[in-house]
Amino acid sequence: MPGSAAPLVDAARRGDRVALARLLSVVEAGGDDARAALSALPVTVADDAWTVGITGAPGAGKSTLTDQLVGHLRAAGERVAVLAVDPSSPFTGGAILGDRVRMQRHATDLDVFIRSMATRGHLGGLARATPQAARVLAAAGYRWILVETVGVGQVEVEIARAADTTVVVVNPGWGDGVQAAKAGLLEIGDVFAVNKADRAGLAATVHDLRAMLELAGPRPWMPPVVETVATDDRGVVELLDAIRAHRTSLVDSDRLAEVRERRIADEIRALVLDQLTKQADDFCSGPRFATVVRQVADGTSDPYTAATILSDGAD
Repeated sequence: MPGSAAPLVDAARRGDRVALARLLSVVEAGGDDARAALSALPVTVADDAWTVGITGAPGAGKSTLTDQLVGHLRAAGERVAVLAVDPSSPFTGGAILGDRVRMQRHATDLDVFIRSMATRGHLGGLARATPQAARVLAAAGYRWILVETVGVGQVEVEIARAADTTVVVVNPGWGDGVQAAKAGLLEIGDVFAVNKADRAGLAATVHDLRAMLELAGPRPWMPPVVETVATDDRGVVELLDAIRAHRTSLVDSDRLAEVRERRIADEIRALVLDQLTKQADDFCSGPRFATVVRQVADGTSDPYTAATILSDGAD
């Protein structure tokens, strides 16, 4: 790959969708080939692209909402990419990859690229390679990149760190004020979408969200609460307007550079952690590891000493 990375990147940037799909597969696999491919990308290629993270509990309607956002962005002439992060099977490693099925109406649109990525056991809701995949899509000329995360019902702080705008999708009657605060959703959301707004409990949910946002204190951007019914395309235009307003706020206040620098720092930290994890896996295998395990088991050593011996490379 090192010698073939540049031609593959060039082909993807010229609109070759097969090359783009292959490039994303290389990046997702990681390793030396991924490093070669990413180093071949233009340094400032992502400057004009906007990444929108869409997160929320299972069944909130994230996929349908994402599908409708794609339709409205295309109507405005925008090129759109979707990264749908799917859960991997803990037994086979395979992913559900259902989001591409739900977005089939865009399948013949050459200005829409939809890619499912497996979490491969990573519980934070984002595949490890998602930030790199977003960079590849930006290099291929997609100005809007929508990242729909796994709905795990937990705090998905990673999406806030990997996106320019984070949309949190909830439903009427969802949780209560205390649970929402515990979930940390107030901290990660730039825009809140109360989807399935035709259901009972809408007014109370919207009121609670707005009250909690106000209690959180002053901030450069006050997250709006938008009511949507994704299945009927209701409120989606207003949601897109809110996303664009957040973009304008970041750009006009000069906070965008800070947000993206923090994102790069998190991405580098994650890559370093991956490398250290691989080293740890190497340390914790083979006859040397088996020896220190036996020493701890028979009482001649302890776990902390064993760990120090392995990590220091001492005999």
